[in-house]
Amino acid sequence: MNNKFKLLILTIAVALSITSSYSQDTKPATVQVPAQQQTNATIYQQVNALDMVASPSKYLNKNVKVKGKFDKFSTLGLDYAPAMRSSEEYITFLIQRDDVTDHNIPLSEMKVFLKRTEAEKHIDLNAGDEIEFCGKVFSNALGDVWMDAEKFTVLTQKPKEEIKK
Repeated sequence: MNNKFKLLILTIAVALSITSSYSQDTKPATVQVPAQQQTNATIYQQVNALDMVASPSKYLNKNVKVKGKFDKFSTLGLDYAPAMRSSEEYITFLIQRDDVTDHNIPLSEMKVFLKRTEAEKHIDLNAGDEIEFCGKVFSNALGDVWMDAEKFTVLTQKPKEEIKK
């Protein structure tokens, strides 16, 4: 009887060992991602440019996404001390007011800064080309919107033949 009892205990121990080993092997693997690979994607709030210039302080330090019609590259606001962006590194671009349909009028109350290296990729833009840009509003100096464009996308561009006419 003693041997039967030992055999039963041994069988239970082996069964528990196998079950324990099996459950450890079937657990989902967790992968540690190194800190440099972990990124928190910035979330941008879609906003209307006219709403921003109507209430610049409401958007201060916010990440925003804006769609509009490109007007032109400019030096507007560059090297202005309260909202310093160097003219050596940045260029300003303006979009057209979307509340005026019979003329092309720039929305000069919104100063959007783009790194020159990125702007150089888009030198063929013309007034009226549709763009989208994302970035952070970093100042409301002079009651205007001052924004760094972190992402710049051309949505539609006029065909070259249409521009020449």
